[in-house]
Amino acid sequence: MKKRIYAGAGVSAVIAIVALVATVSGAIARSGATPLPASSCSAIQNGSGNLLVASDLPLQGSGRTQTSQMTRAIKFIFQQHNWKAGKYTLAYQSCDDSTAQAGKWDSGKASANANAYAQNSSVAAVIGTFNSGAAEIEIPILNRAPNGPIAMVSPANTYVGLTHGGPGTAAGEPGKYYPTGKRSYARVVAADDFQGAADAILAKSLGVKKVFILNDKEAYGLGVATNFKNAAVKLGIKVAGFTAWDGKASSYEALAVKIKSSGAQGVFVGGLICENGGKLLKDIANGAPKAKLILPDGFTPISAVVQQGGAAAEGATVSVAGLPNSALKGAGAKFVKNFTKADKRAPDPYSVYAAQATEAVVAAIAASDGTRADVTKKLFALNLKNTILGTLKFNANGDVTANPVTIYKIKGGKSTTLRVIVPPNSLVKAA
Repeated sequence: MKKRIYAGAGVSAVIAIVALVATVSGAIARSGATPLPASSCSAIQNGSGNLLVASDLPLQGSGRTQTSQMTRAIKFIFQQHNWKAGKYTLAYQSCDDSTAQAGKWDSGKASANANAYAQNSSVAAVIGTFNSGAAEIEIPILNRAPNGPIAMVSPANTYVGLTHGGPGTAAGEPGKYYPTGKRSYARVVAADDFQGAADAILAKSLGVKKVFILNDKEAYGLGVATNFKNAAVKLGIKVAGFTAWDGKASSYEALAVKIKSSGAQGVFVGGLICENGGKLLKDIANGAPKAKLILPDGFTPISAVVQQGGAAAEGATVSVAGLPNSALKGAGAKFVKNFTKADKRAPDPYSVYAAQATEAVVAAIAASDGTRADVTKKLFALNLKNTILGTLKFNANGDVTANPVTIYKIKGGKSTTLRVIVPPNSLVKAA
């Protein structure tokens, strides 16, 4: 028989009052964070921390090298802050929104993860997602979280409709992602209206007068393809075709014939490299060898494009929102130097953005009263100087106010920086 120990009435009353105050305020008052499920998340880092931050990224499939480094960049920033944010101590868990079967993010996994974050009162903020489709699922769940909304900061989502309306967005966006009416999501990366505009400027500079546009029918791929199309038309480039491609197809030879017969001098591919992108590039290069390949950031890491596309990838351009490592100054240059030393390799562009998202979360928590709702409020009030990417501010929609786009070119089987484009607002609005 288990022994029962009864506290005195006075002690019980004090405990009850403390518990009531914590519940009413929504503050997280505990000596250590409650871990998230091991089925989706790694072991907790600095488990004595009282506020838990989770990252939500696809850690299986062809892009896992890229996303795994992103998790290391996040942990690196927490370590730089000695696991503290103002008066709060932090804990961290890396969570996976992908499945081995899918080889990429999975809708069921994304939904389960978001519900786990919402139900675990230790979770103060989430860094993620990587894929815009996953964000569409997770943002509304976190927006309705108890004592929330829970702040979510993405280092990689670029689909326009997550934060603001415009050409290429769906009906009800972005309002449908915020059922409470309060914004809770921000991103440190430029949206696809900037990327689409930048790629259209690139296409024109490459002498492309007629372009064939492909999309994968998903939020990101269709969205960025539409943004590129609108901007290209604005610049006087003729659209020879706007067609979907199936990531599960065994061959794209017929599609390549269609591209060649259209007379297109360039091909823009909206989608992901992990969706059989290498095979697509090979078939296009074989069937329409003179067409220039213009790829958005779904075709990162660029090393995967080279590996899967082989010779077909040579000469292709890949756009990535943000500045190249070589252009980072001050805190950015310091991060690249120190992280490269710690990780034994230079950071991928999205690892830099993961680090920046982490800095935003740390600053928001430090300025808050420890509640989910106030962390979110403070996130939108940030005005950080000399951060990794320079000055960091979010507008009321959750978009950053600085939006450069870097164009990389595959040359000799390696990624080289071609140019940085800051598209004019007039073209961005058209996209």
